[in-house]
Amino acid sequence: EVDDVPECPSFMHLHLGFSAKGLKEAMGGKELECHYMVVNDWERGVDSEQNLVLISIASVLDPTMAPEGMHTIHAYTPATEPYDLWKGLDRNSDEYKKLKEERSEVLWKAVERVIPDIRKRCDVSLVGTPLTHERFLRRYRGSYGPAIQAGKQIFPGPGTPIKNLLLCGDSVFPGIGIPAVAASGMVAANTLGLETLDKHKKLLDEMVV
Repeated sequence: EVDDVPECPSFMHLHLGFSAKGLKEAMGGKELECHYMVVNDWERGVDSEQNLVLISIASVLDPTMAPEGMHTIHAYTPATEPYDLWKGLDRNSDEYKKLKEERSEVLWKAVERVIPDIRKRCDVSLVGTPLTHERFLRRYRGSYGPAIQAGKQIFPGPGTPIKNLLLCGDSVFPGIGIPAVAASGMVAANTLGLETLDKHKKLLDEMVV
């Protein structure tokens, strides 16, 4: 059954730590926002390879995520990076390092559309590839997850042939993403009779001021 489930492509990631000194002037008087989306060519579609870059600057909303006077950036291509370009490469090889530099350039250029002098400002820069996903997140082929399309397929439920062994995560209902994965855990817990939904609802009611 696993072989029949289509997979999403992988990612390219760019993590940056950079100085905020003179940032507004460098941005032409604009204020730095938390999120940006850069589409290089609308005609190609947002699911085309290296066409869409998402940029998240969480330190805009939470300054504790970076040292004083600094910001953090996470820029990435959302599940459009082909794994086969990277398959079999030695992570310590010059070939791998060269490909990282080449394939991350689209991320740098996207960030430069927001912060033109970003390369000069950086104190920290880290590039993640499909092999990074595969190694550190234990993702099959560095995939974002199952490419199950609404109306064509459905995510399986938590049940397994083994009594009281249930599944949760982004490969079962309701699917990919932190909220969905959290919900899959609640589904599994309630299937076991732990009645977590009522407890969560009560907790949320208590938290609402």
